[in-house]
Amino acid sequence: MSFPPTPVSVIIPTHNRAGFLAQAIDSVLAQSYANFELIVVDDGSSDETQALLASYGKSLISLRQENRGPAAARNAGIRAARHPLLAFLDSDDQFARNKLALQVAAMEAQPEVLISHTQETWFRNGRHLNQKKRHAKAGGDIFARSLALCVVGMSTVMARRELFGRVGLFDESFPCCEDYELWLRASAAHPFLLVDAALTVKHGGREDQVSVRFQTGMDSFRIRAMEKLLADIPLTPEQSRLAREELVRKAVLYGNGCLKHGRLEEGQRCLALAARYS
Repeated sequence: MSFPPTPVSVIIPTHNRAGFLAQAIDSVLAQSYANFELIVVDDGSSDETQALLASYGKSLISLRQENRGPAAARNAGIRAARHPLLAFLDSDDQFARNKLALQVAAMEAQPEVLISHTQETWFRNGRHLNQKKRHAKAGGDIFARSLALCVVGMSTVMARRELFGRVGLFDESFPCCEDYELWLRASAAHPFLLVDAALTVKHGGREDQVSVRFQTGMDSFRIRAMEKLLADIPLTPEQSRLAREELVRKAVLYGNGCLKHGRLEEGQRCLALAARYS
């Protein structure tokens, strides 16, 4: 007996990206895999986003909310999604045409896996960017690698709804690094399946991107994510040791950087935090 393909909810959060959003939407609508719904969450845009979304008619589900950040927008999409598999796409990235088909097939072949990600192709300011070795994707237990930096591309992820019931949604108090924080919670208890093909095109280097706007302070959010992890999530002794060591390393580097640039209160707070977790 053959079963119908598993339906997917694709979630795109967006804020003032009307110039890029159509490419993201079109890459989803052009998928070789047809069993999906597309949800676009407009996070309080003031540009032409609403007119653009209206032009797609019933090809997508359009939601609008006051500007609350990417975590809140993704959570709104998760709550509205009707299907058991959820895929995410940032509004300035694109899917390869067979992205959903290959990733659904991989997850159907391993029904015990709750989350998967894929390789991606990077562009910065329109030019292809070779990824460094530390950004190499991996599958299985990725917790240790996830502590140092975000090793899972947001636009590559497909997860079962069950995952969010187990580990929770995106933390809306994080204006950036909300994906890093969630992958720590998820990877502490669940393996990640790697679909080893470049199925997403990622664009970077623009000033409007959250990762660029918060670039100098991103480690402060990663430190905060590790504090939260150690306080709230049951970890093995080895996981706890690794998280404490990485927190101390980041807090010392970031704290000394703050002192060097005259942010004395922030620097002293981070160094005190490092001393507490040493």
